[in-house]
Amino acid sequence: MNETTICAVGNVATQPVYREFTTGPSARFRLAVTSRYLDRGKNEWTDGHTNFFTVWANRQLATNAAGSLNVGDPVVVHGRLKVRSDVREGQNWTSADIDAVAIGHDLARGTTAFRRTPRPEAGATAAPDRPEPDWETPPSGEGSQQAPEPVAVT
Repeated sequence: MNETTICAVGNVATQPVYREFTTGPSARFRLAVTSRYLDRGKNEWTDGHTNFFTVWANRQLATNAAGSLNVGDPVVVHGRLKVRSDVREGQNWTSADIDAVAIGHDLARGTTAFRRTPRPEAGATAAPDRPEPDWETPPSGEGSQQAPEPVAVT
């Protein structure tokens, strides 16, 4: 199967949103990736364009990401790139998502303390692969009015 894998280094732009579904836990957050270049005229490093990705994590990765990541944390995200286009309210929208396989703090920019999560009980079976949850539809029981996702300032 052909997939586009990506390794993105950037900062957590929004607090991870964690949800428990019947298919298992899932979490998402926005990742800001800003290129930097040497401005030879000023002889200093300058920020370039910022790309934003929605990072999706499932199962144990979702639980660990939600418990470990905060806005502004420098991270490295490895996963499958998915670019989607659609029309919403007459406007063309394009989004770039990363279906994460691994997420970690960027140790080039700081330190972190690793805590191993407990292993499941012996005899417990591994969860089967589950489809990506539909985040567009609010879970039943919640009102249709939800606060908009915050916009990150980096």
